Amino acid sequence: MSLILRRVSSSIPQVFGFASRSFTSLRLPGESFGSSSSPCLTHGIHVFQCLDSVGIVAKLSDCISSKGGNILGADVFVPENQNFFYSRSEFVFDRVRWPRAQMDEDFLKLSKMFNAKTSIVRVPDLDPKFKIAILVSKQEHCLTDLLHRWQDGRFPIEITCVISNHERGPNTHVIRFLDRNCIPYHYLRTTNENKREKEILDLVKDTDFLVLARYMQIFSSNFLRGYGKDIINIHHGLLPSFRGGHPSKQAFDAGVKLIGATSHFVTEELDAGPIIEQMVERVSHRDNLQSFVQKLENLEKQCLAKAIKSYCELRVLPFEENKTVVF
Repeated sequence: MSLILRRVSSSIPQVFGFASRSFTSLRLPGESFGSSSSPCLTHGIHVFQCLDSVGIVAKLSDCISSKGGNILGADVFVPENQNFFYSRSEFVFDRVRWPRAQMDEDFLKLSKMFNAKTSIVRVPDLDPKFKIAILVSKQEHCLTDLLHRWQDGRFPIEITCVISNHERGPNTHVIRFLDRNCIPYHYLRTTNENKREKEILDLVKDTDFLVLARYMQIFSSNFLRGYGKDIINIHHGLLPSFRGGHPSKQAFDAGVKLIGATSHFVTEELDAGPIIEQMVERVSHRDNLQSFVQKLENLEKQCLAKAIKSYCELRVLPFEENKTVVF
């Protein structure tokens, strides 16, 4: 699981590698989600993971300040009774005084000094956007929410395509939106015998990560290994667990008082990958089935969007066997 920072010219880098449980370092793609107070300064982000030792914070600070950079904020986490160090730093710098290529070299030296597992630098104004594909089944609430957030510029992403196992007519809201924005839509009818995984892999081979926006199909281990990059999923959290068809109605009929949503990375174990974000909301006897479902769908939309935003801003790091650090 060794990760060493390196410069990458390819537009399809490995990101954090939760699905494959291995790490490949990179120069991450993305765009700015904020701007510095001075037009002469550029915003940068650096995340770091290594064995804990004395002087890491000092060396990180010196790496940035020695080139005239200024740290805007830094988060550090050292787990109790564990010899690990995690950090995320945001800084501004003069790109003339500290060229992008030189920045990579400087953080590479730091990575080698501490034998880092993770050392990732990103300059949102300079680096390309994340390329993603969105997979969806019949329910559209998460998909439409992501499309409108993307249109409003809230995500540093480029949507390469939308893939679905549900056919949509040419005059539907989603298809009209995709056509206006030149985003391809691929309908791949699936069966229990054929999940169309090879065709999906061909369509998403140039993406940086995938988003399952209520895609109601289970990927095989062969697909996960073949893709080899991160996949972010969203699902409801209805307790007690309700299985089978219409879980929302089952939960409503059972009179549950708390509903939730979980966004996580996809692994071979169903709905058990490292959790990125969770949200909950109370419901009561005053809710009817319509308001109950609406509240649940709103949670799913917000939870998935927050997870994608955190991921794109390099706030998510692997922790222990199946957990995450989210700064």
